[in-house]
Amino acid sequence: MLISDAYREQNRALHASNEHYGTSGKAWAPKVRPLADWGRKAVLDFGCGKATLARRLGPAYQVTNYDPCIEGLDTPPPPHPVVVCGDVLEHVEPECLLAVLAELRRVTQEVGLFVVHLTAAKKTLPDGRNAHLIQEPASWWATMITSAGFVVRDQGHNEHEAWFIVRPQHD
Repeated sequence: MLISDAYREQNRALHASNEHYGTSGKAWAPKVRPLADWGRKAVLDFGCGKATLARRLGPAYQVTNYDPCIEGLDTPPPPHPVVVCGDVLEHVEPECLLAVLAELRRVTQEVGLFVVHLTAAKKTLPDGRNAHLIQEPASWWATMITSAGFVVRDQGHNEHEAWFIVRPQHD
């Protein structure tokens, strides 16, 4: 299971009530452009929120927006050459994380950019929980990502977020 029905509703309510929730995707555009070979490779924005990455990249890029919490964008996507999962994994229910990482592995054909916030969010869910359900250090995330079948090609972090450029490990 990628997300419980109850948690999906919590996220839908937060998306509806907070215009800034789900808008960080645009920040990743500079890292995505070279990965997408400047528009020649299709991009999947996994957990796209309000689809700001696609708008920032512009019409030269073929971006598929997927978010299980946004009606109309919640159909499971096919595999893509480039997958971006920015500011998403820390929002995943802990008991669903392995399934979400397996789904990311399924949809990533060539390269992925995964960005994870490491600390508490400024936003809370309607039920009062912090919006970042998983708050772990970069090293923990690196272990989780590699154990899910990815090879980390490059990575970086600061005290608040970590980013990983990955490729699927071939069996």
